[in-house]
Amino acid sequence: MTDATSVADYVQARRAEVDALLASLLPAPPDCPAPVAEAMRYSLTAGGKRLRPVLCLASAEAVGGSTADVLSAACAIELIHTYSLVHDDLPAMDDDSMRRGRPTLHVVAGEGMAILAGDGLLTEAFHVLAGLQGDPARVLRAIGLIAGAAGPIGMVGGLAIDLACVTPDPQGHTAPPLDGAGLAAMHAKKTGALIRASAVAGAILGGGAEAQIAAIDAAASEFGLAFQIVDDILDVEGDAAQLGKSPGKDAAAGKPTYPALYGIASSRQMAEACIVRATASLTAADLADSWLLGIGRWIVERRN
Repeated sequence: MTDATSVADYVQARRAEVDALLASLLPAPPDCPAPVAEAMRYSLTAGGKRLRPVLCLASAEAVGGSTADVLSAACAIELIHTYSLVHDDLPAMDDDSMRRGRPTLHVVAGEGMAILAGDGLLTEAFHVLAGLQGDPARVLRAIGLIAGAAGPIGMVGGLAIDLACVTPDPQGHTAPPLDGAGLAAMHAKKTGALIRASAVAGAILGGGAEAQIAAIDAAASEFGLAFQIVDDILDVEGDAAQLGKSPGKDAAAGKPTYPALYGIASSRQMAEACIVRATASLTAADLADSWLLGIGRWIVERRN
């Protein structure tokens, strides 16, 4: 089940399911004004790894659930992730000109429309989540988890820490440099929170027992950390054609990263250690024979 080719096939199949549903989820004219409808669709259909929805589906399967029952939730998570990319690329944030291999949304549609498209994607995600079927307690638990991961105690909070490290306040001050613990805490929010929530929501909606949910939570936390470490490495070593975005941005902006703090070799070792810990968590709950560990390995070995 965890052969590299098989994992790639599995990820591709789940990604195709996600893309098919995403294409039908967004509001369209005449109900939705064409400029914002087109802007939302531009970013959402640009491709991407679809890691978060794939994790959601794989976690549901791991606990014996059906991917069909969680596909809408998985797509809602991708709407949230795409909104975060649109806003993160804005001039006031990372000021990036390329995302997923094409010009960023504010470059093609203008900054104002990009802001509105991001707002629309985020709001539409919760419209989708509000329509989930299933056990009401599990549905509400999953929605609350996703909301927390996306908001100020999760992704937004992590982005705020990141921004404060490189952007002077009105008095011209930036936040003190982050140490190792601070870097890990920032990324647990900025990147890890939504990855973790994706997997845990899948386990909850898939009918998982509490021990299974806890094990997937622990493993997904490690996946989130590994993803960010590898992302930092690729920002140093990758190229624009592979990454689909501009490399070297973090170093140019003076952002805190794992390679900057620990070096490339140690950062790779840290990513590998994440998978070792994830394996232990899933093995203890009899979940090692699932697609989750293969996806974790895919996260570490990716080149984009």
